[in-house]
Amino acid sequence: MLGKTAGGLYWMFRFLERAENTARLLEAGFRIALTRSTDAESEWRSVIITLAAQQGFEAKYDTYDSTHVINYLLRDADNPSSILSVVNAARDNARLVRTALTSEVWMSVNETWMQLTQILKHQVREVDLPDVLATIRQQAALVRGALNGTMLRTDVYRFCQVGIHIERIDNTARIIDVKYYSLLPATSIVGGRLDNVQWETLLRSVSAHRSFRWAVEDGYTGPAIANFLILDSRLPRSLIFCSKEIVSNLAFIEQAYGERATCHDMADKLLQRFSNREISTIFEEGLHEFISSVLGDTANLGYQIEKDYRFNI
Repeated sequence: MLGKTAGGLYWMFRFLERAENTARLLEAGFRIALTRSTDAESEWRSVIITLAAQQGFEAKYDTYDSTHVINYLLRDADNPSSILSVVNAARDNARLVRTALTSEVWMSVNETWMQLTQILKHQVREVDLPDVLATIRQQAALVRGALNGTMLRTDVYRFCQVGIHIERIDNTARIIDVKYYSLLPATSIVGGRLDNVQWETLLRSVSAHRSFRWAVEDGYTGPAIANFLILDSRLPRSLIFCSKEIVSNLAFIEQAYGERATCHDMADKLLQRFSNREISTIFEEGLHEFISSVLGDTANLGYQIEKDYRFNI
């Protein structure tokens, strides 16, 4: 496969995953802001920080007003990571690799672009935000369903899966790092019990609320939630699950091409960070320090994948 085609597949699904992740974070911020009568602005600020969009946002706005944050993350053309921007980018990449996709995948991507272009044509009112975010999530699920239901399990499919899980592990790690500490009062001991509504919101932001209730006997405590989001391989958005998916899909590509690249070793090392670990040892290491290093390793892995498979050619 040409590097340009592999890159188009990889980035198409990174962008689509990013759109859904942004929608989920906006929903989480919206829910928490509703429960805060005096400091809703700090929650909207934490959403911007989680998405690493603080510099661009503050260059344009003076306050973290809900209207500004919603507009900036949903439809602002000056924000390259706004949902409208990344969906446009995903469709552009889909057009680039059109011949590598089934008609169902192409049509689902194109339908997503048309629907979101229409509903984000005008500024979204806060009262309409839940319905808009639900549509974004549904469209993302539609594309993934078409991918999983119609694509041959070749290198084409594997590059799509690597893109999905590189983006997803980055998003989950950012949520853990920012949201976990934003929910801790200054006087709270890390790992103590906090308001269940806020912990529920943290889990909902990664579609893990009901799964947590099914899978974990402990209540809404910091260690239990951190363990679930980091080390529980049953959860499709946990760090260890995403890391395993990256390793397994890169292993398929290695076998198909008959060549092992640097990124394969980097992916193996990333997985080793989560294997045979206890959450207590991560807390001893320092949760923020651990997550920061994971984010750095993930970014480096993404760059190396592009380099090894010559996506820019």
